[in-house]
Amino acid sequence: MSRYVFGVDIGGTTVKLGLFNVEGELLEKWEIPTRTQENGSLILPDIARSIEEKISEKQIAREDVAGVGAGAPGPIDSEGVVHKAVNLGWDVFSIRKTLEELVNLPVMAGNDANVAALGEMWKGGGQGSKDLVMVTLGTGVGGGIITNGRVLTGAGGAGGEIGHIHVNDSEEESCNCGNKGCLEQYASATGITRLATRKLAESSSESLLRQGEVSAKTVFDAVKRGDALAMEVAEEFGKYLGDGLSVIAGVVNPDTIVLGGGVSKAGEVLIDYVKPHYQKNVFHGSRDARFVLATLGNDAGIYGAARLVLDVAG
Repeated sequence: MSRYVFGVDIGGTTVKLGLFNVEGELLEKWEIPTRTQENGSLILPDIARSIEEKISEKQIAREDVAGVGAGAPGPIDSEGVVHKAVNLGWDVFSIRKTLEELVNLPVMAGNDANVAALGEMWKGGGQGSKDLVMVTLGTGVGGGIITNGRVLTGAGGAGGEIGHIHVNDSEEESCNCGNKGCLEQYASATGITRLATRKLAESSSESLLRQGEVSAKTVFDAVKRGDALAMEVAEEFGKYLGDGLSVIAGVVNPDTIVLGGGVSKAGEVLIDYVKPHYQKNVFHGSRDARFVLATLGNDAGIYGAARLVLDVAG
């Protein structure tokens, strides 16, 4: 009977690792640098070495380890094959098979945002749900969709790419993905900053946002202080995100929608601006979905990665 599982969250700067028991209690977490040199070929060997060191340090018997779960940016299919992760230098290869050979343990792999959604369902804001949509509002907009307790990966691992649904026909600037009018251009931290900067240029009204740096944080700080212009920005953000989520709900019918990522640190005020637009447009069968904030923060990825393994082992 397995007693332990490792969860790994591979980011562009650092790799977060966690040692869990099979009940989902985080026993220890640590980080190593992500070495993206040489087309990212050093990343998985570094992870394997770090796990081996932890097994040795804790004197864990190998047969007591259920396996290693890993989340990484980019499309990763249900077989654990990554279809290019540009910021890691990776092309197309099997994370699962490569890491299995290095650690000599079972491995599961998934897209980082999907894996974070799984973590929030298991031990975070989405506990008690089996049908969940998580949207991560950070530098970009990531997403993860869980249906009946399982991650929806899609044919090539690109399921749940919420940030790149099309929400605006009249946008003239390109998104990072190359398309125009993606949700990410309005609901990410950079998108909110962009909306605010545009609004400030169009209007001559007084605003706290004219007094210093304009960012997603300063926008929502100003909203909390009753700043009219900041509230207009928040309303526009809420409409784009609420409308986008209503479209997704029409397809997957979630009972819970989790808002995570750096922007979610603004708190409940975020839900106040998103939920009315969602409820106005969503099909009635999904209108009662509960909106919650993510609670695991930067640990969602390691929790979800661990859960990937336990879903298979269990």
